[in-house]
Amino acid sequence: MNLVVTGTLAFDTIETPFAKKEDVLGGSATHFAHAAGPFGTVGLVGVVGTDFPDEHLKSFRERGIDCAGVEVAEGKSFRWSGRYEADWNTRHTLDTQLNVFADFDPKVPANYRDVPYVFLANAEPAVQSKALDQMKRPKLVVADTMNLWIDIKKDDLLGLLRRIDGLVMNDEEARMLTGENNLIRSARRVLEMGPSFVIVKKGEHGAYLVGKDVMFSLPAYPVEDVVDPTGAGDSFAGGFMGYIASVQNTQSQTLRRAMVYGTVTASFCVQGFGVDALADRGRADIEERFNELVSFVSL
Repeated sequence: MNLVVTGTLAFDTIETPFAKKEDVLGGSATHFAHAAGPFGTVGLVGVVGTDFPDEHLKSFRERGIDCAGVEVAEGKSFRWSGRYEADWNTRHTLDTQLNVFADFDPKVPANYRDVPYVFLANAEPAVQSKALDQMKRPKLVVADTMNLWIDIKKDDLLGLLRRIDGLVMNDEEARMLTGENNLIRSARRVLEMGPSFVIVKKGEHGAYLVGKDVMFSLPAYPVEDVVDPTGAGDSFAGGFMGYIASVQNTQSQTLRRAMVYGTVTASFCVQGFGVDALADRGRADIEERFNELVSFVSL
């Protein structure tokens, strides 16, 4: 095992212009782990309620996800409900129930603590820091965040940024964190806060990577039939970190290739509700789409 993730495991209720699905398996860590699974075993740290079916954890293990770090607490699991507009970029959160995640105190198993690659999926910065405190000497730590934490927990977030190597965020969050409208200047400002690189996601318009010695921009993989974009960013991060952990280096060329793997992994995610489309894909499917995307952007 070379990769550990901590974050949410959840049930989502999702409304799109074409369908509505209730109690879909979701959560930031769930999507990440399913996306990273084809690259190697992933250690999962999170909490679920007593309403979380055992068969879900069994399916996680079959996917190459180690669940020793998943705590089962008395109560209900995290639940989220949202609705998407026809443009897929406009999302309305209808309901958020933290439930057992409200008191989540991450407990990293002893056999996870020497793992070299760590992803802190979206959660309160203090919770992310608690998980990081338990890791011994990771080679690469990357975190995700959201506008809520930038708004109400900015000091905690800034403290976390001084401890991590990479940050993943969307364009709105980048502008909010730095006060810069230009995304390149915004990314440069994030680097001054501590990370050695930042990935700015732009939804259907792709993502770009800015680091102290690397800059790379990539369009999204063209998906004709989008079903559900929930978890696409977490799936991007799973493909990105999964590849890095599999080759065990963070050279600039590795980061570039990881961006492509993250992009194509996210493209599978949006083709089904929850993690359904990810669960149906293996490494061979990812490699095929990787080669397609490379051919699309090459002269």
